[in-house]
Amino acid sequence: MLGQGGHAALALVSLVILLWHEAAPIEVPQDPKILQDLKQPPTIVKQSVKDYIVDPRDNIIIECEAKGNPTPTFSWLRNGKFFNIGKDPRVTMRKHSGTLEIGFRNGGRPEDYEGEYQCFVSNDHGVALSNKILLRVSKAPLWPKEVLEPVTVTEGHPLVLPCNPPPGLPPPFTFWMNSAMMPIPQDKRVSMGLNGDLYFSNVLAQDAQTDYSCSARFLFTHTIQQKNPFTLKVQTSRKVAESTPTFLSPTGSESSKMVLRDKQLLLECIAAGLPTPAIKWFKKGGDLPARKVKFENYNKTLKILNVSEEDAGEYVCMANNHLGSIRHSIFVQVKAAPYWLDKPTNLVLAPDENGRLVCRANGNPKPTIQWLIDGQPINNSLPNLSRQMMGDTIIFRSVQMGSSAVYQCNASNQHGYLLANAFVSVLDMPPRMLGPKNQLIKVIENNRTFLDCPFFGSPLPELRWFMNGQGSGLDGGQYRVYNNGSLEINRARKEDEGTYTCVANSIMGTAENQVRLEVKEPTRIVRAPEHQSAIRGSMVRFDCKVKSDPSLPITVAWMKDDKPLYLGWRIKKNEESLTIPNVNEGDEGTYTCTVKSEIDQDSASARLTVLEEASLNPSVSSALPPDRPDPPMDLDLSDPAARSVRLTWIPGNDHRSPITQFLVQFEEDRWDPARWQNLSTYPGDLNSVILQLAPFVNYQFRVIAINAVGQGQPSRPSPRYKTSGAAPDAIPRGLRGWGSKKDNMEITWEPLLDLERNGPNLHYSVWWRRKDSGEEWSNVTTVGSKHIVQNLETYVPYEIKIQARNEFGSGPESNVVTGYSGEDIPTDPPTELRVSKVDSTKANIHWKPVDLNSVQGEFKEYRLYYFRESSLVPGLVVSKEINNKGFYSTVAEPSGILSDLVPYSRYKMFMVVANNGHEGPPSNTVDFSTKEGVPDAPRFFKINRRSFDTIHLEWDKPLEPNGILIGYQLKYQTVNGSRVGRPQLETFLPNATEFTLRLPDRSTRYKFYLSALTQVGTGEVFAEESPHFANEAYMDQVDIATQGWFIGLMCAIALIILILLIVCFIKRSRGGKYPVRDKKDLPLDPVDQKDQDGSFDYHSDEDNKPLQGSQISLDGNVKESDDSLVDYGEGGDGQFNEDGSFIGQYTVKKDKDETEGNESSEATSPVNAIYSLA
Repeated sequence: MLGQGGHAALALVSLVILLWHEAAPIEVPQDPKILQDLKQPPTIVKQSVKDYIVDPRDNIIIECEAKGNPTPTFSWLRNGKFFNIGKDPRVTMRKHSGTLEIGFRNGGRPEDYEGEYQCFVSNDHGVALSNKILLRVSKAPLWPKEVLEPVTVTEGHPLVLPCNPPPGLPPPFTFWMNSAMMPIPQDKRVSMGLNGDLYFSNVLAQDAQTDYSCSARFLFTHTIQQKNPFTLKVQTSRKVAESTPTFLSPTGSESSKMVLRDKQLLLECIAAGLPTPAIKWFKKGGDLPARKVKFENYNKTLKILNVSEEDAGEYVCMANNHLGSIRHSIFVQVKAAPYWLDKPTNLVLAPDENGRLVCRANGNPKPTIQWLIDGQPINNSLPNLSRQMMGDTIIFRSVQMGSSAVYQCNASNQHGYLLANAFVSVLDMPPRMLGPKNQLIKVIENNRTFLDCPFFGSPLPELRWFMNGQGSGLDGGQYRVYNNGSLEINRARKEDEGTYTCVANSIMGTAENQVRLEVKEPTRIVRAPEHQSAIRGSMVRFDCKVKSDPSLPITVAWMKDDKPLYLGWRIKKNEESLTIPNVNEGDEGTYTCTVKSEIDQDSASARLTVLEEASLNPSVSSALPPDRPDPPMDLDLSDPAARSVRLTWIPGNDHRSPITQFLVQFEEDRWDPARWQNLSTYPGDLNSVILQLAPFVNYQFRVIAINAVGQGQPSRPSPRYKTSGAAPDAIPRGLRGWGSKKDNMEITWEPLLDLERNGPNLHYSVWWRRKDSGEEWSNVTTVGSKHIVQNLETYVPYEIKIQARNEFGSGPESNVVTGYSGEDIPTDPPTELRVSKVDSTKANIHWKPVDLNSVQGEFKEYRLYYFRESSLVPGLVVSKEINNKGFYSTVAEPSGILSDLVPYSRYKMFMVVANNGHEGPPSNTVDFSTKEGVPDAPRFFKINRRSFDTIHLEWDKPLEPNGILIGYQLKYQTVNGSRVGRPQLETFLPNATEFTLRLPDRSTRYKFYLSALTQVGTGEVFAEESPHFANEAYMDQVDIATQGWFIGLMCAIALIILILLIVCFIKRSRGGKYPVRDKKDLPLDPVDQKDQDGSFDYHSDEDNKPLQGSQISLDGNVKESDDSLVDYGEGGDGQFNEDGSFIGQYTVKKDKDETEGNESSEATSPVNAIYSLA
């Protein structure tokens, strides 16, 4: 029972722990300048394994390598006693190392040096210990000589041939052969057990046809020893009696097995009987772990890889044939040697800082934890007020210089032990800049860039960045400051140019460095080369015009077919082009222009195709233009190999354009049948190539010819060619580990492509282990592309690697990648959230950070949620949409700027800390109000012309007044082209929304500028221009029928129409048919000729008599007279003299029916009518 004083002491300790603030341990950079001056206790970097078996034929080397400052010294214990190396001439220690070399050139036995070794490494600041290394010499004893009598057995009975190999170190690998050194075939009936014995479930007569010898292979000596062979005599009978199953191994109805965690569990059941029994496995109370279980030796052996605690339980094997069945129960216990939960790590602290070493391990039974300091039990050391033991944790408070030491944590149980060294180094060092001074960084505009500022100090300084020596520190927005001192600029712009200063500050002093940033324009090819086809002997020019930053020197280089282009005397190059005169076949290829500056580059390519000379016969050349080539013929395969074959073909007709390329395609019938895929391309002058192929694929090939016109048709397929299988060559891509839940890690990868399988039964072996733990790898084999590891701690880094396997073997292992178990909800909120320096649109934000251990994941940002609760303008309704902004900061007193706020508004905000998947609890809620600002532009501004001498203006209040409106301000001035008049000003009360302006000159245009006013000042201007008089857009409706110009225009149009009607009527009257009298009793020829002025003139004896006009019929057609001029000839051959009289005789009259369809329409033409009036 604790007394009253005990309770008080316990409460005091709890209060101290609650109020105690632990500093983050300092990570010392591996910079030579720092390490040269840094005093550090020793650290062991390499040592031999705990169970160390050596080859007796070689020298013995026991490793122990360490580092420290000053350089450490080494000593050894052997079997718990000091090992005096100087007294043994066979033992030497390497220079600057603790590694022992024991040589036997001058005699001696390796067995004399077996035992337990431990290395001690010390300097002025502490002592580190290695593991206890158990050294044993490999042994390969001979098989005892024995004479084996023939074994007599009845056919159908079971048999066990014992092996009993000699106990080697390590144990030998056993197998069975006959005297001819041929392996004994094994199957469901005959197989070797785990102990090496050969089991026959039932003996057949043919088993006597060979003998049986057990062989043992010793790993270190690479020797095989063979036992004297057994010979069998099988007694046969006419009828072999069948038998029910019985167990040969194990015996009885139940047995037990103990296995250690992370090892493999092997359970075996071998049964006798005739017919041969089948073996099945079960687990009571649950299913077998399908992902970890393997069945071997024809289902007689059950193997579980990487055993865990949940694999304990009762396993049942059942043997059955048609006569019956039998069961055996195996009770499996899972124990565990100690394994790390939290391995102690080195701790570097500044004076007066706090820290802790944690040593947490688990096992079955639970391991005991023992702390040592510099190799001695901590209980035997001198008391230290700044150090306190609390179970598996040592707490340090206000450490001082001179208290550096190396602490050892030993976790042990009956199955093994763990030993870890962790030093505590107390260091004080003023801030130091580790990077080059006044570095110049050049970056292309709109690209991301990093400005590095590596620094160090103890205690760890706070680093801030400033631009051009101004501001309160760059962090947030497009700037992000990392813990290592780097400043990230997300998108560099011209305004980001300048001098950036990084300042590291601590109680020990201040250090700073400067980085000059220059933002450059990108280097780009603005006129790229284009594909060309040229006739041999002509000239070709490829353009390559470049635009770049004037301050960056650039180089332009040309390549042909991915090789540097040799210019020689013929090819000419200038700054913007490449010229090739007198083109020949050797110039054909792909030309690439590459332009480089010191920080970026650009390239562009074009292909040149050289054609034969044009035909001497132009008509033939134009009749037969170039065409696509014919398909290749006669595909043949030769020179077969494991991963290649030679393909030969005969090219088809190129159709007047040389073949430039052959495309070889393939199709395979296993993974993606009937789909042709590109394999490779070859130059057009080849017709026999060696194809590089993938294993385990049944190929067929086809070839496509290509010229300047395009691709031809594919050839007929080749015969099929099947490659043999092989182990995978490829490593699965995209390996990553991430947590989908807080206690798991999903390991995913991209499965191999079909053509990367290289064989059947593709599966993947995946390994993982906790990073920097030194523990053994856990692994699993699966056919999928995902494995989920369960029951993990939250957000712990793991090392992961993967390997593909198939029936032919294993592929290469991947590089080790780092994955993380799942994230959980952060537990702590930011505290003491507050604002300062609030103006109309911005506010400075301050808060107390959380302990990063409480984030329970990768720290992403502090996320500020804020919303506009109301406007301080009475009656204004606002949107309460919640916005957020992230701040990335790990400094002790973080702050940021919240911008883009609406003036004269009341806001609420709170903050959470966020990892990649979760947000923590909210901080305290803060209310604040922004100050009054200038208003937005009026909602609308319309200009209406009400009359020719006034303009009416209308507007509405701003959507966001950003304060209390006190009025409006209207500025206007005359506009005449590029000339503007003197501005005039009008002001209005806040409730005014219209204004009428009288115009002194109706043709003058005006430009108006309207803005609202608050106490802070003039707001955003809304500008409009009055419409022009000739193109009125906003003129009110005017009755134009009363306008004089409109009345005059209508009268003129009416007069013109009246004149046209009169002219048409007169012309129509003169356009009829006229009667003609007989002249001297002769028929008259019809005449229809025009004078030069376009009028008609007819002459007869009665010229002076008035003409008889034609009559109009009721249907609107002209009614012909009985004796019309039209009844006579065509009239086209008659001639007129100058006075209009006929010359020559009249033509003979034609039939009336013939002439009726040829009436002239000229009489109704308005133009002819005008001529007739003349």
